[in-house]
Amino acid sequence: MGIKEIEKKANEIRKDIIEMLLEAKSGHSAGSLGMADVFAALYFGDIMKYDSKNPEWKERDRVVLSNAHICPVWYATLAQAGYFPIKELKTLRKLGSKLQGHPDRFELSGIETSGGSLGQGLSIACGMAYSFNKLDKKDNWVWALTSDGEHDEGQMWEAAMFAGKNKLFNITQIMDRNNIQIDGYTEDVMPLEPLKEKYEAFNWHVLEIDGHNIEEIIDACNKSKAIFEKPTLIIAHTIPGKGVDFMEWEYSWHGKAPCAEEANKALNCLRTLDGKIKSEHE
Repeated sequence: MGIKEIEKKANEIRKDIIEMLLEAKSGHSAGSLGMADVFAALYFGDIMKYDSKNPEWKERDRVVLSNAHICPVWYATLAQAGYFPIKELKTLRKLGSKLQGHPDRFELSGIETSGGSLGQGLSIACGMAYSFNKLDKKDNWVWALTSDGEHDEGQMWEAAMFAGKNKLFNITQIMDRNNIQIDGYTEDVMPLEPLKEKYEAFNWHVLEIDGHNIEEIIDACNKSKAIFEKPTLIIAHTIPGKGVDFMEWEYSWHGKAPCAEEANKALNCLRTLDGKIKSEHE
C-alpha cells in the first residue's frame, strides 16, 4: 500500500475511533487518535509479518500494546486489516463484547496480550523477544507500543535494562511521545527528558521521528530491523487528539469520549481534513 493510501487508512481509523467512542459513551480519545498513523503504518506499510485470515500463524510478528487504554486504535486497525468485521467496532465496551475497554487476548483474534495496568507491556514484549531470540532461535519480531506517561513506572526501566543487557535486537519499542497523561503534561507531572540519552545509556539504539509522517514511521521501523546488536526505541512525537482540532494537545481528552455534538464536529474535521476539502455530508 502506498503512502497516500496509508494516510487515508489512518483517517478511516480515526473516524472509526470517534464512532466507537460515541457509541460506547466512554473510552480514551486523545491517545487513540494520536497513534492512528503509527498503527496504519505498522499494519499497512509492509512492515510486519501477519495474516489476518490465519491469526495463529507461527511466523507472525507479535504486537504488544502496553498503554492498553488506547485499544480503540488497535481494534479499528485490526478491523480494517480484516481480523473481524468493521461493524463489530460499535460493540466497544458493551457487555459481552469482544472489544473490552482493555484488550483481552482470549476474546479477539490479533490480540497477543491482555492489558490493563500501565508499565507491564515492555516486560511482556521482552519475554517474547528473549524466547524467540535466545531459546527458539526464530526470527519473529516483537513490536512494543508504549506511552511516555507510563515511563513513570519503575518496571519500564527494569525491562529496558533487561533488553539492553541481553541485546534483544528483535524488539522494537515505539513510544507515543505525546507529552500528556491523565493528570496533565508529562514534564509537569514527572519530567522524563532526556529520554533519548537515558535509553542509549541502557544500550538501546534510539530514533526520533514525527509520529504523523508515514514515510518517517516506515523508514524508522525498517531501520530498526537492520540493527543486530541492540534493541531499538523509536520515539514517535505525536499530537494527542490528532485530526480533531478541539481535542489536539488537550490532556482533558486523555480518558474522555465525545458526546453526539462533539462527535459530529470531530467527524467533520476528519472528513474535511480540518477544512482542507469539502465534506460530502455538508
